[in-house]
Amino acid sequence: MSSTTGSTVQSTGAVAGYRPERTLRLSVELRRQFKRRRTIGVFALMVALPLVLIAALQLGASEDAQANSRLNLVDVATSSGLNFTLFVLFATTSFFLVVVYALFFGDTVASEAQWGSLRYALATPVPRMRLLRQKWLAALVLSVSALLTVTVVAVVAGGIAFGFSDIQTPIGISIGQADGLLRLAGMVGYLAVHLLVVGTLAFWLSTVTDAPLAAVGGSVFTMFVFAILDQVEQLGAVRDYFPTAEEFAWTDLLQTPIDSGDLYRGVVQSLLYAAVFTALAFRHFSRRDVTS
Repeated sequence: MSSTTGSTVQSTGAVAGYRPERTLRLSVELRRQFKRRRTIGVFALMVALPLVLIAALQLGASEDAQANSRLNLVDVATSSGLNFTLFVLFATTSFFLVVVYALFFGDTVASEAQWGSLRYALATPVPRMRLLRQKWLAALVLSVSALLTVTVVAVVAGGIAFGFSDIQTPIGISIGQADGLLRLAGMVGYLAVHLLVVGTLAFWLSTVTDAPLAAVGGSVFTMFVFAILDQVEQLGAVRDYFPTAEEFAWTDLLQTPIDSGDLYRGVVQSLLYAAVFTALAFRHFSRRDVTS
């Protein structure tokens, strides 16, 4: 009897063959997330948005707009596919992409708790910190994939609609296609890091509440409040420490030469905020009494 027990149970008390690092593989979690209607809907919107904007720009073009000698954002957007992509990123940075990151990160733990499946996942058994880490990584992959999807679709569809030519900046400077693509990659990379602030905030809230809507809505609302406060000039230098302070620093990559000061500050500040919110999420979840 004892020999049988010894062969099926490890010294730690776990069943023989059990490996914590093999539980809830990232590929398994990603497959689960990609099958959800929420994920399919978001990626469908990522594909549709550039197409809708192209239609709006073409239908909205008028002789008065074309005769206007003042260079504005819409004029630059129709100059080339790369210009159109910059327009799409500019139009989606403040709201659309914020909601996407908040949705993917905020729906991680809270949705499992709402469905009542969180405790069963932990009883599989999946180590608590590993479960949270895998869900964080899955949310990151989905969020960055959504950002890349809208960018690639904008480049291709914009190129077909407006031509594959150089970037024309609002101040009349032309940037070659090769250089423009490199700068565009830097912009997307910056946004991927900057949006981690709202994503990790939603992730933390997702470990606090069992309501996904509260986690997503709470993080988006918080970012909107900071965006409003950022317009209050009386706050002075305090605004430089807001999570929305360097929201559009990626546009500095359009300058020649590139002014990287705000870019570096934005990356460092975003990573610090993301690290704090992620640490708070792991700290709270490690102490949480999971009953749902």
